[in-house]
Amino acid sequence: MRAMRDEFPEPTQLQAVSRRRFLQISLVGGATLLAGKSDVIFGADTSNTSKMATNTTFTLGGDLPVNRLGFGAMRVTGQGIWGWPPDRKNALKVLRRAVELGVNLIDTADAYGPDTSELLIAEALYPYPKGLVIATKGGLTRPGPGQWVPNGQPEHLKQAVDGSLKRLRLERIDLYQLHTVDPKVPIEESVGALKQMQDATLRTANRKTF
Repeated sequence: MRAMRDEFPEPTQLQAVSRRRFLQISLVGGATLLAGKSDVIFGADTSNTSKMATNTTFTLGGDLPVNRLGFGAMRVTGQGIWGWPPDRKNALKVLRRAVELGVNLIDTADAYGPDTSELLIAEALYPYPKGLVIATKGGLTRPGPGQWVPNGQPEHLKQAVDGSLKRLRLERIDLYQLHTVDPKVPIEESVGALKQMQDATLRTANRKTF
């Protein structure tokens, strides 16, 4: 995944990128996308298709292998990314079929629904097959259909992480993302809150969680 052409290394260098560096790049890239300055939104560098053809997987943080084609689970919700989908059974089928076809990275967020996307993922796929990575996000709230309000307050982010863990039925989240930068909250405070949660879990579980 690339957010900025000048910030992210070439595909052959991806395995050398630390998870901390990946998250730093993601945050910078997200801010760039909001400013409308990025020419690459998602995917590998299409300037060298020969490399892509022989490199169908890459590794996040040196220890998280994923296939290049993932599944974005925003649209399994209702109209306006709000509530349950009109055909809930079909939404569950779509999620299961994506995994059957080889997808091992599903991207979601607590704001999708809100909560609905995460609940559907757990309903469709739990217990999760080995190697499936579920990435989720926090930092946006939903007052209504089609409405998105940033909330990067540390306390909100802590609650968002706890809520996602429960809805997804996970003991840990392999990739957690700050959904957006809240202009009312210094980004250091938002990222710092997530870092504090990571450190606390590392002390108790002695392993990486985000």
